[in-house]
Amino acid sequence: MPISSARASMLFAVLAAATVLSACSPSADTTRPHTDAAAPATSQPTAAAQSEDAGTFAIGNLSAIALRDGALAFPNDNKVFGIGLTPGDVAAVLDAAGAPTDTLHLSIQPLLVKAADRVLLFDTGAGASFGADGGHLPASLAAAGVDPGDITDVFLSHAHGDHVGGLIDAQGKPAFPNATIHLSEPEWAFLSGMDAETAESVVIPRHAALIAAVAARVDAFAPGAEILPGLVKAVEIAGHTPGHSGYLVSSGDDSLLYVGDAMHHFVVSVQQPAWPNGFDSDATTAAASRVALVERSAESGQRIHAVHFPFPGVGKIEKRGEGYVWVPE
Repeated sequence: MPISSARASMLFAVLAAATVLSACSPSADTTRPHTDAAAPATSQPTAAAQSEDAGTFAIGNLSAIALRDGALAFPNDNKVFGIGLTPGDVAAVLDAAGAPTDTLHLSIQPLLVKAADRVLLFDTGAGASFGADGGHLPASLAAAGVDPGDITDVFLSHAHGDHVGGLIDAQGKPAFPNATIHLSEPEWAFLSGMDAETAESVVIPRHAALIAAVAARVDAFAPGAEILPGLVKAVEIAGHTPGHSGYLVSSGDDSLLYVGDAMHHFVVSVQQPAWPNGFDSDATTAAASRVALVERSAESGQRIHAVHFPFPGVGKIEKRGEGYVWVPE
C-alpha cells in the first residue's frame, strides 16, 4: 500500500530530530560519516576521497568534486527504513554487511562538476535547516577552491530541506547569485506551492525567503528532459516526491548518474530496494523505481553518485549471488 503524502511528510520531519541523535550517539560523527563496511577491504585511500571535505574525481574530461555538507543518523526503529518489518529484520541485513545495527548513518554530499564554460552543482545541502549536522557546503566549496559566484547552474533533485536548504544564505539571499536553478515542473509546483505546514514538515523553515530568492532564476523542465545537450539529462525516478529527478552527466563515452533520493542507505537501499521507505510520498512507486534502478545499474555498470551514501558517494552497484551490493571507488 502506498504511504500517503501526509504520512511521508510527517516521517520526513524525523530528519530535524536526527540532528539530536547524531549529536548524542557515540557511534555517529556528525561531520565524518560512517565508512562503507560492505566495501572490499583496502589499505589505500580511494581515488575520489582526496580530502576530508572535497573528493575529486573525473567523468571523462570533466572534473567532479563531492562536497561534504554534513551527516544524519536514524535509529533502527522501522519508522524510516524497513517499514512493516522489525528492527531485527533490518539489523540482520546491516550486520551481514558489517554495518552498525542500531543506527543507520546517512551522509550529505552535493556534487560539483566543472565543464569548459560552466560550473554545475547538484543539490545544495541543508543550509541552516539542520543545525550543526548540515550546512557545511560553503566551507567545502572553499576547500575545493570554488567561489559560489562561479556556479552557473544548480540542479535540484527534489524539494526536501537537506537538498534545497543551501539555496539561500544566512541573510536569505541567493547563495549562488549567478546560477540558473533547474528542477522538474512538478517539483517546482510542489516547492513553490507549499503552505507553511508542508514546508515545516519537509524541513524548509525559511520557505518564503527561499522562493523569493530563487523564483526569477528557476528553469522548470519537463521530466526526463535533456537540459544541457550532451552534458546533463534529467532522469525521472518516480515516487519520492511529485517530480523527483536524477541527472545523467556525460562526457564522451563516460557518464555518472546522480540519483538524488532514489536511494538513501548504502546497504538497505541496495540490498533490499523493495522495502518501503518512510521518506517516500508514494512508497509503492518509489520502491518499484528503486528496484528497477538497482537492477538496471548493476546490469549496465552505470557509475553512480549517491548523495546520502558514505562520502564521497561515488561507485557502482554490482550483482553478488542473488542480490546486489554497493562498491565504492
